[in-house]
Amino acid sequence: MTHLAINREQPSDLRILREPQPRRHTVGVAVGGVMVGGTAPVVVQSMTNTDTADIDATVAQVAALHRAGSEIVRLTVDRDDSAAAVPRIRERLERLGLDVPLVGDFHYIGHKLLADHPACAEALAKYRINPGNVGFREKRDRQFTEIVEMAIRHDKPVRIGVNWGSLDQELLTRLMDDNQDRGSPMSAREVTREAIVQSALISAELAESIGLPRSKIILSAKVSQVQDLIAVYIELAGRTDHALHLGLTEAGMGSKGIVASSAAMGILLQHGIGDTIRISLTPEPGGDRTREVQVAQELLQTMGFRQFVPVVAACPGCGRTTSTVFQELARQIEDDLRRNMPVWRNKYPGVENLQVAVMGCIVNGPGESKHANIGISLPGTGESPAAPVFIDGKKAATLRGPTIAKDFQDMVSDYIEQHYGKARTPTAG
Repeated sequence: MTHLAINREQPSDLRILREPQPRRHTVGVAVGGVMVGGTAPVVVQSMTNTDTADIDATVAQVAALHRAGSEIVRLTVDRDDSAAAVPRIRERLERLGLDVPLVGDFHYIGHKLLADHPACAEALAKYRINPGNVGFREKRDRQFTEIVEMAIRHDKPVRIGVNWGSLDQELLTRLMDDNQDRGSPMSAREVTREAIVQSALISAELAESIGLPRSKIILSAKVSQVQDLIAVYIELAGRTDHALHLGLTEAGMGSKGIVASSAAMGILLQHGIGDTIRISLTPEPGGDRTREVQVAQELLQTMGFRQFVPVVAACPGCGRTTSTVFQELARQIEDDLRRNMPVWRNKYPGVENLQVAVMGCIVNGPGESKHANIGISLPGTGESPAAPVFIDGKKAATLRGPTIAKDFQDMVSDYIEQHYGKARTPTAG
């Protein structure tokens, strides 16, 4: 067989795509007990959609989001009732043993709410303000200053979150006017992108001039189109070392929102841009809010940046797999692993690195199963009704009969206990 020569002299733009770029250097920001930026791994966060004044509902959702893996949770603080509820929410979470940093999302009257509710200002781990609606004309700088001074007083970080849906129109108009005088004017879309970047940088500069250090500032610049988000963050990353929060706003529902967010943030993360992420999914009616946390984790894990839960490899199925047994088993195993991770994370250190394979026929089944820590190759159409199980590359058993699924699940549990339970069990001396 003829072998092709390996060409290592590839264009630089192709070499960039072969491996993730080193994370850009950013100033680390402590948000409660969670570090964002600096040398910390990319942080997963989420946001509630409950009425914050409804303490029971909000505590329940924050708890669910945190247990699903959200390391920071943002709340809407839009009126006196919600501001008054924040310290009670914090207390309830602490009684549940949940030490999750809470971020207050402020628009329009954040300066007033923080001043009128000092207990809220203290209970929050970070304030999020939008420079596009913190105030208008002569009130803008004054109200922005009041929020920053409140953050300094309570020793809290601030996320300056620009959103193109509420972009500073005076800044945008000025840049549009200036653009008309250029010899080669930019497109309106390019000017809008520049306005978003400038809004974030100007606001950060103002916050620092008031006395908020860089180690207390996180920036975000959210848009709803994938190419715009990529362009804005690449530009922003090239002009500042502030920690950056990534998110595609109004990404949408279901697969559309997942694909759009993953496409945009995957490219940015591959280029070393991004210190914390949120997947902004519109929940399906009656859907689970924790889905956005799971997608964020899966994005980071799939790209190799973090490891949250064991990987379950499963074949997509074909004409050789007319039975649904392998699909059902893969789903059962995956659901079981994710459901148990909040407990297993402490009980079995390192279990998130476990790899399980559930394959549907003889073609790739044995090979894939051997590459996993534990794998099963179920019989395909017309194959012998036997399922070999491989543990760490070696055949360990052959399962038969109606209890194959349960027997394999028991073997996975035994493997976890034997290989990860040891880490916390002292040996007799």
